[in-house]
Amino acid sequence: MSSMMRGNLRMAMSGVRGSKWRSILTMLGIIVGIVSVVTVVGIGEGVKRQITGTLNHYGKDLIVIQPGRPDDTSPTAVRDAELVEKTPDVKLSSPLGVVSGTVRVGNETFEPTVLAVGADAAELLKQPIAYGEFWSDKDLEETGQVAVIGRHVADKLFDEPVPLGRSFTFRGQTFIVRGIFSPFAAVPFSPTASFDNAIFIPYQTAAELSHDNAGIYALLARPDKPENLKPAIGNITDRLRNEHGGAKDFTVLESSETLNTGGETIRLLTIWICAVAAISLFIGGVGIMNIMLLTVTERMHEIGVRKAIGATSRQILMQFLLEATVLSVLGGAIGIVLSLGVQGLLHAYTDLKPVISWQAIAIATGVSVAIGIVFGVAPAAKAASKDPIDALRHE
Repeated sequence: MSSMMRGNLRMAMSGVRGSKWRSILTMLGIIVGIVSVVTVVGIGEGVKRQITGTLNHYGKDLIVIQPGRPDDTSPTAVRDAELVEKTPDVKLSSPLGVVSGTVRVGNETFEPTVLAVGADAAELLKQPIAYGEFWSDKDLEETGQVAVIGRHVADKLFDEPVPLGRSFTFRGQTFIVRGIFSPFAAVPFSPTASFDNAIFIPYQTAAELSHDNAGIYALLARPDKPENLKPAIGNITDRLRNEHGGAKDFTVLESSETLNTGGETIRLLTIWICAVAAISLFIGGVGIMNIMLLTVTERMHEIGVRKAIGATSRQILMQFLLEATVLSVLGGAIGIVLSLGVQGLLHAYTDLKPVISWQAIAIATGVSVAIGIVFGVAPAAKAASKDPIDALRHE
C-alpha cells in the first residue's frame, strides 16, 4: 500500500470517527440489508438441509397421497386407507389423521396432538420404539384402545420417562400406553410441529370415536421393492380414481416431490426477502451518497488547501471515494456480525436451524464494497472537480 493510500485511509477513518452518530445513521441501511440477506439465506439453507435430512430418513420410495384440497378430510379417507393397503405392489401403508379432543390423566386434562395411524406407521416412518412396542393388526382384534406416545408426551402427561402400562382417557375411552417413540430426528409429514408431542392411536379406533370422521389428511405407502415405486403409484392412482367415481380429487406424490414443493416455497420466499433487502441496501447507498455530498460541502476549505499545496484531482477523488467505501464496508462488517448473532439466537431459542453461508457473507462483503464505490463516485467527483481558488473562498 502506497504512502498516499495509507494517508487517505487514515483521513477516511478520522472522518468516520469524527462524526460517529452521523456515520452510524448513514450505515444503518447497509447494516439492515446485510443482516436481512445473510440471515434469510442462512435460514433457507438450514431448512433445505432439514428437507434433505427428511428425504434421507424416510427414503426415496415413500409415497404420499394427499386430498385434492388441504381441508378435504372426508369420511371416505378411511375407505381410501383400506384400498391403498390392499393395492398390488404396496407392502406398507398407513393413514395420518388428527383427532380433536382432550386427554385426561387422573383429575388433570391435557390437549396434546392425537394422531390416527395404521399398524405400519412406525415402520413406514422408520422410527424406532425406545420402550415397549408398536401395535399390530392382530393386537387390534383383542382391543383397539392402545397408544404409542412421543417422548415429550410421556413427561407432560405422566411426569415420568417410561409410562408403559399407564392409562389415559380420550373421548370417553381408556387407552393403555403400549410404547414410547425414540426422539424424532426428521421433520414429519404433518401439520403439527413435532411428533415428539403427539399421541398415536389406531385409525380404526379413531374412526369409531369420531363417527367415521377421523380427519385423515394424508396416506403414506411404501412399495414391496424400490423398483416398484412407479407401478405402485400407478396402481394406487387407478384404485382411488375408481373408488371416487372417476374423479381425481387427490394427489399421489413421491416423497422427493413433496419435499421439492416445500423447497421451492422456501426458495421463492428467500428471493422475495432478499429483494426487499436489496432495496434497503440501495437506500443505504443513497444515504452514503447524500452524507458524502454534505461532507464535501463542509470540507470545501480543506479541499482548497490540499489542492493549493499540490494535491491532484485524482488524489482528492481517491480520498473521498475511499471514505465512502470505508463507511460502506464498516456497515457491511457490522451487519455480518449482527447476522451471525441473530442466527445463533434463532438456533438456540427456536426450531429453526440456520446454516452460516460463507458464500452469502462473501457476497455481502463484495456488495458493501461495491455500494461504497458506486455511491461514492458522485461526491468524490464533485470534490475533485473543485477549483482550488473557489474552494479556498468557500465559507
